[in-house]
Amino acid sequence: MSVSTTLLEPLRLGSPSNPEALVVDTPVVLAPMAGVTNAAYRQLCREQGAGLYVCEMITARGLVVGDSRTAEMLTFWPEEEVRSAQTYGVDPASLEVAVGILCESFGVHHIDLNFGCPVPKVTRKGGGGVLPWKLDLIRAIMTSAVRAADRYGVPVTVKTRIGIDDDHPTFLDVGRIAQDAGVAAICLHARTVAQAYSGKANWDAIAELVQAVEIPVLGNGDIWEAADAVAMVDQTGCAGVEIGRGCLGRPWLFGDLAAAFAGRQVTSLPNLAAVAGVVRRHGELLVRLWGESHGMKDLRKHMAWYFKGFPVGGELRHALGMVASLAELDDLLSQLDPAADYPVAELGRPRGRQGSPRSKVTMPWGWLDDRCGLDLDLGEAELDTSGG
Repeated sequence: MSVSTTLLEPLRLGSPSNPEALVVDTPVVLAPMAGVTNAAYRQLCREQGAGLYVCEMITARGLVVGDSRTAEMLTFWPEEEVRSAQTYGVDPASLEVAVGILCESFGVHHIDLNFGCPVPKVTRKGGGGVLPWKLDLIRAIMTSAVRAADRYGVPVTVKTRIGIDDDHPTFLDVGRIAQDAGVAAICLHARTVAQAYSGKANWDAIAELVQAVEIPVLGNGDIWEAADAVAMVDQTGCAGVEIGRGCLGRPWLFGDLAAAFAGRQVTSLPNLAAVAGVVRRHGELLVRLWGESHGMKDLRKHMAWYFKGFPVGGELRHALGMVASLAELDDLLSQLDPAADYPVAELGRPRGRQGSPRSKVTMPWGWLDDRCGLDLDLGEAELDTSGG
């Protein structure tokens, strides 16, 4: 494996008043994923490697009104020396208040703004991945967020997509506006909203954005193995990578990535005993976070990802998907064949949701007629839905 020298550079995220606010020695970011990147999962991934680990996306509205569920999602553990949060909002004024709350009340060290959600119930109201079409609104949102965060010396980054569809790209505009607004870095999920999570990511767009802006660009899309991250950096010149679905059921991917960033080729192939150990650790962390009942319920959705491709019988798979206690988990894990080898056929294959491309992105009537949006009321577009 050849490793680009870009991989060896730390990711430097600064605010206008504090250029060295945050230095990430290993430029790998755990992407926020709804129902996944809670404090337990972030800790599990952190134990495997190095990088920046972002909590689930929360809405500006939830922060401003003091929603209890939003506050619960912003649980950080003492082990998290760097608290990273992603938020989403459609109103510059309320987002400025929300960012202040994140810095003042939750002590975050990094804030990411989400402009990439492809979910129809969000885009049909003008939010998520179609919001960047309104350039003046995006500029006002970024400026407000950076202004609020800079009072605390906290850097702001942005995540976006290539555009609404192939005919309506937005990523270069968003990148330039982000740079002018004082945003520290931009992550590009190299798909359009119309693609959602389907098809192949267009890494050429990442390379184009790298050439268009001076701030660091992170690449996201189709990184299933550490070798993919190296290939992306070599092909695009991006400053780092963001990992989403690729780590589902494979938190050890962060160890492989850390090795790749150090110039070593490592592909972890844990046998079933080792995977069972990771599952047990995940369960322990979830119990610490929420207690046994809630923690085990949350663990259930991870079982299919952890054991994908392994020789685990149907009855045992079903039982693991219904596990209710740590004692039951231990009993079920003891029934696995500990010597079963890792299913190498699963390497490099997509994980998590994929779906199909959309022939038409749902948007408000007349949305594409102009690029102005400051006078729009998009309050209904601010839903607790994440994913970029």
